[in-house]
Amino acid sequence: METVGRSHRGELLLHPLSSPGAAGVCPEMLAVAEEATRAGDFDLAAEIYRSQLEDLQQPDRGLCLRTADSLTRAGRISEALDSYCAAASLGTLRPEELPVLVDTIARTLREKELGNPGPPGSDGDCAEDDALDLFSCRLCRCLLHEPTTVECGHTFCKRCLEDDSVTECAHCQQALCRKDGLPNGRRLDVVLSGLLDKLFATESRARRFWIEGEVLWKNHNLPGALEKYNAAVDLAPSSGRLLCQRVELHMEMRSFGSAVQDGSSLCRMRPLWTKARCLKATALSEAGRHDEALQEYLMCAALKPDWTTVKLQAQKVLSEVFSSVFENQDMPLHPLQGGGASRLIKTPTLLRSLRPLTQGSEFSVTKTPLLDSSSSSSSSSSPCISTLAAAPCGTKSLAGVLAALPAPPGGLKRKHSGDGPSGVFIPPSKVLRPDVESSAQTSSPFGGRTFPTELLDSGDMECSLCMRLFYEPVATPCGHTFCLKCLERCLDHNSNCPLCKENLCEYLATRGYNKTLLMEEVLLRYLGDELAERKKIHEEEMKELSNLNQEVPIFVCTMAFPTITCPLHVFEPRYRLMIRRSMETGTKQFGMCIADELKGFADYGCMLEVRDVKFFPDGRSVVDTIGVSRFKVLSHGQRDGYHTAKIEYLEDKKMEGEELVELLKLHNAVYDQANNWFTSLKDNMKSQILSHFGLLPSKDPDPQASPSGPAWCWWLLAVLPLENRAQLTILAMTSLKDRLIAIRRVLIFVTRKRPR
Repeated sequence: METVGRSHRGELLLHPLSSPGAAGVCPEMLAVAEEATRAGDFDLAAEIYRSQLEDLQQPDRGLCLRTADSLTRAGRISEALDSYCAAASLGTLRPEELPVLVDTIARTLREKELGNPGPPGSDGDCAEDDALDLFSCRLCRCLLHEPTTVECGHTFCKRCLEDDSVTECAHCQQALCRKDGLPNGRRLDVVLSGLLDKLFATESRARRFWIEGEVLWKNHNLPGALEKYNAAVDLAPSSGRLLCQRVELHMEMRSFGSAVQDGSSLCRMRPLWTKARCLKATALSEAGRHDEALQEYLMCAALKPDWTTVKLQAQKVLSEVFSSVFENQDMPLHPLQGGGASRLIKTPTLLRSLRPLTQGSEFSVTKTPLLDSSSSSSSSSSPCISTLAAAPCGTKSLAGVLAALPAPPGGLKRKHSGDGPSGVFIPPSKVLRPDVESSAQTSSPFGGRTFPTELLDSGDMECSLCMRLFYEPVATPCGHTFCLKCLERCLDHNSNCPLCKENLCEYLATRGYNKTLLMEEVLLRYLGDELAERKKIHEEEMKELSNLNQEVPIFVCTMAFPTITCPLHVFEPRYRLMIRRSMETGTKQFGMCIADELKGFADYGCMLEVRDVKFFPDGRSVVDTIGVSRFKVLSHGQRDGYHTAKIEYLEDKKMEGEELVELLKLHNAVYDQANNWFTSLKDNMKSQILSHFGLLPSKDPDPQASPSGPAWCWWLLAVLPLENRAQLTILAMTSLKDRLIAIRRVLIFVTRKRPR
């Protein structure tokens, strides 16, 4: 065990002593210090370790590290540094010995300089997410390039969808069709592509260069890729993800200076983005600028405390910095011995550099350091201040990196070696507070990308079929967009795309008419008034279609009766439209009449209600309907190819008194007669009737309860071998008595004609 910290199981890990049996070291006191550390009393642990050090004739490296870690945990970082320096003078500090120092500095940066901006890792992880908006692809997180709408209605870059790892929608998690299931591959959305090129012309061009650069990079043409990236950055200099990739490209080309420059620009744009700071730190480290790299690694650890890799890098760089201080050291000195070498380290300078990280009484709330280079008591104020010999260049290295750590505004100033002139460092969270930033930036009322409103007009969003603003826009597999109702009407007549004539049989078979959600959102946000007017027109049309008295759609086919099922095979385009409209309006009803040579259809019919629709791949359908009420046609008409009618509903006249008594006797007699007739039928004929119409309905206790009379009458009328005209005559009757008499005559006739 070589480090101080917590293991995976939570127990405390301690640095081993260099000479556990050395005179002066009290095992009992060490045990007390370890118990104090476990209890969180780090000040007590530090004092015990200090006292043990004072009793030693020769310094112990492990004890120095224990003292340093305890002081660090107690927040006494300036004193802790002296102990780390003492340990470093006795032997090179290894990265695994510095986790406590890195963790504490990172935590202090987060709490004191970043204002503790949320749960660990929240800021760094989400900084780039803020760039996502309506026009961003949720896969590559950039402006949509060659936008392609998938089956569920969401839109992504065509190139992103071609990645084999993309198997479901990033919005709704619906499984996507495999590429081999799309004979012609995925097509870009023509309308959206033109719209994005118009609204974001510069960014679209930048995105095109960017993607071309990625392709060249993948093909190992690094100079060509860099040329494309440079062109893209010139057009979109504020794109964080673009700059990130150019930093990585510079590093692959070993142009570390350029990588540092891009990394610095990226950190200025997005100070809380951990990826940006990590890239800059890596570039600085590769460029040999370890002091500045340490600063960025520590900031990464502050922004994202659970980022283990970054903390290990910070420990590694910090180890190298400590080592550089003592690289010319000839022999270790006792950490409590004085000497001329102590003047070379200039400990007060290091303390001032670490002032923002210190806590407790060592630095008060005033913004001037209590220790400076002229203080004669500064080097003796702490019993653990090191008197270490070092080369001046090494001292400058350690002081430089620690001086680079953030200080409060108005406090310590620092100079960036690659970021321009020196100035007061202001922590990122204080530079980009949302309430301050928002007042200085121009933003869309909906957030995200902005564009001049005059660029977008309703002409950009018109359906090529109805020449009106898109309403419920849907994109076909070939990439064209139409109003949903317009497309369905076209596919009723022909299964080819109305524009490019590509065959859409499979699209028609699956009926995957999901609205293009991006298009609908653009209409709602930016053409709200025009969309409201378009919706009003649609609703008025639906209201007109749903009036089942003024304009009832008429299916001219066969006889239908109340309460009796009537399955229909729909294949004509006009009736496809009619059935669809009856479903869309919510009425789910239409009239059924038989044909008439003079008028087109008969003057009487029955309203049918749709119970279920089953579609075939070629657009045909089987519609399960049931009769609900009778009607009389007042006037004939047409709409979009199918017949319509103005109607009035028929109801049986009510009977009372003696007439009702006679009606009940007649009703019972005819029912018994009908039941006897049905029972006497041959089995094969009876089976056919039962399979199509079901059993004979039971006798009604009150035959006048329904406006259309008892159900068994209509069942019998449907199964009796009568011509349509004879059935129509009985359907039109509004007297239950007359209808029963007519049925009785038919029963007598068919009974006599039945072969014996």
